[in-house]
Amino acid sequence: MKFFLVALLGVLLMSCGGPEPRRPIEVKSGSFYKESIERTKNLLAAEGKAIEEIISKDTIHEYLSSPNGFWYYYESKNDTAVYSPKTGDQILFSHNLMGLTNDTIYTADEIGPISHVIDKQQLFPGLQNAVKLLKVNEKATFLFPSPLAYGYQGDNKSIGPNTPLKSSIELHTIIINNDSLN
Repeated sequence: MKFFLVALLGVLLMSCGGPEPRRPIEVKSGSFYKESIERTKNLLAAEGKAIEEIISKDTIHEYLSSPNGFWYYYESKNDTAVYSPKTGDQILFSHNLMGLTNDTIYTADEIGPISHVIDKQQLFPGLQNAVKLLKVNEKATFLFPSPLAYGYQGDNKSIGPNTPLKSSIELHTIIINNDSLN
């Protein structure tokens, strides 16, 4: 009987192991992210090629490349103005939005003049940086790849997902914030 109790006690101690962790039902390989990155690279390459074609075919205008990733040319330049908008300045500007094939999405009249405080209010990324390049009474046309326009979502109205945009922007006034002069 003593042997039986010792054997039973031995079996009980051996069967008392620690809890085993649950294994995942699915193992994610990360391929979705890799495919998404690859799709984005291909999309940007195609948009870049389309923009380069537009620039190469347009022999009338001199395009400038922005460090922010878009291209532009001046329609009218104001050589007497010296001040460009800085953070905190309030500006009044107007713009239109077109596709790269010059199909009008929104006219300047539909959008209307916009009063905007630089870097304090939300505009799409390309427009946010484009208005900083202009001086009073200057007008320029900008070519924005889709990530600098409305991106993968669009504007949920007339601009679809991943749509590169062309926009003519005119800066009317700048109200200088005293903090930006320091």
